[in-house]
Amino acid sequence: MQYLERITIESSICHGKPCVRGMRWPVEVIIDMLGSGMSFDEILEDHPELEREDILACLSYAKLLVSGRLIKDAA
Repeated sequence: MQYLERITIESSICHGKPCVRGMRWPVEVIIDMLGSGMSFDEILEDHPELEREDILACLSYAKLLVSGRLIKDAA
């Protein structure tokens, strides 16, 4: 499965921010949790609706966006 397929952008969800699988989980929030020191397991334990692949998708999305290989509006 392509990780980026898990990242959706819908104007009616979180003001059009990139989110995980159409849920109200913006990519930036997942990245923020990782940046605060939370492990994958801690995130998944606290938020059972998320899957490990969702976190990996967020990291992949962020990497492509920062590298310039992904234009935010084209995701």
